[in-house]
Amino acid sequence: MSEENGKGTIVLVHGLWMTPKSWAGWKSRYEQAGYDVVVPAWPGVSDDVEGLRKDPSALNGLRIKTVVDHLATVIDEIVAETGEQPIIMGHSFGGLMTQLLLDRGYGRAGVAINSAQSAGVPVLPPSVVKAGMPVLGNPFTINRTVLLNAKQFHYAFTNTLTMDESEKVRQELQIPAPGKPLWQAALHLLMNTGESRIDYAKTGRAPLLFTAGTADHIVPTKVNHKNAAAYKSGVVEVNEFEGRTHYVVGQDGWEDVADYALTWAEQH
Repeated sequence: MSEENGKGTIVLVHGLWMTPKSWAGWKSRYEQAGYDVVVPAWPGVSDDVEGLRKDPSALNGLRIKTVVDHLATVIDEIVAETGEQPIIMGHSFGGLMTQLLLDRGYGRAGVAINSAQSAGVPVLPPSVVKAGMPVLGNPFTINRTVLLNAKQFHYAFTNTLTMDESEKVRQELQIPAPGKPLWQAALHLLMNTGESRIDYAKTGRAPLLFTAGTADHIVPTKVNHKNAAAYKSGVVEVNEFEGRTHYVVGQDGWEDVADYALTWAEQH
């Protein structure tokens, strides 16, 4: 893979309610920059949005550890083939997966884009509570999936778009999300325990960048800064992008975020 172009591999990790399809623009852009780009699906996820809406049962009860174990296997295969660790970038819950992968020793650099917070980061702004209510407001969702309706999706992901524009994005990209990962993360906000636990003092971890959007309702900038501050070792930085929502990977101007993330990763 990397032998052909000399630049290496980038792994892009999607988050809840999304599929690898959400990374289409980034994948193409990074390939044009000379990288091999791998966009692994979470277990049970595919780009068959319509099919997963009809039958999301494969996602019921999906755990954080199951996803990270799967992604680790993908990266092990990349390393076996190329002889080097990839750059890892993840959006939303994919950002949390990126943090957990770096904690396991994977990656030569990591970028957590509007990342869900890891364990022991006790900050919960009101917009986060509202955005999470479709899942966390109903205890029966813990082993089920949840599909956001038009208003919920607009508030959570695309709040700077019109409702009509938001609905186009929702219909193209949104799949039902497993409730289990959200419940797992929420239950470990106060203490650094559980499957979202990070060894914040670990040495030798790859450099990590958090990007944050000032218009993001699910992960406000405050959350990213608090998450980054939990780390006590290594290179960990935060960069804010004005007016970016949680749909940062596809929002107009996403190229600026993609280019910044890659430049930062290359420099570190």
